[in-house]
Amino acid sequence: MRPTIKLLIVDDESRFLHAIAARLRLRGFEVITACSGAEALELADRHTFHVALVDLKMPGLDGGQVLQALKQRQPFVEAIILTGHGVLESAVEMSKVGAFACLPKPYELDLLLLTLKQAYVVRLKRRFAAHPEIVERVDAIACDDNVIDVLARLRELEDGSAGS
Repeated sequence: MRPTIKLLIVDDESRFLHAIAARLRLRGFEVITACSGAEALELADRHTFHVALVDLKMPGLDGGQVLQALKQRQPFVEAIILTGHGVLESAVEMSKVGAFACLPKPYELDLLLLTLKQAYVVRLKRRFAAHPEIVERVDAIACDDNVIDVLARLRELEDGSAGS
């Protein structure tokens, strides 16, 4: 069995959360969900995530606060902010606190998958910045158009290079 990308998805809208989680699980992602920012941070204390999808507007901790706390706990995690409110303004604001990207809700699945691939590539390049040979292999694998296959191959590379 191939290693999988571990995603944290945080959204206070239960129907949306379960729908997006199901779609990504069907494509081979390991998905853990949280209905609130506080729950997401509790999960981040127990699990290591490769990428997080975080709703911007939530009661309690909002997406920006979750992102900042998540980055403190897991410096290599990349985060994609999902929002139904002013994507351009949100993207600028969230990039200042370390978001990889900001996508609109409702989301387009192909765009989400492409963004997940790009985020994971950035994660690996940051994680292995001191190992140019690994970064070269990341770039070579990432050129392929089959997003799901690329993610699986990159995950295998990360597992095989973890001791580097």
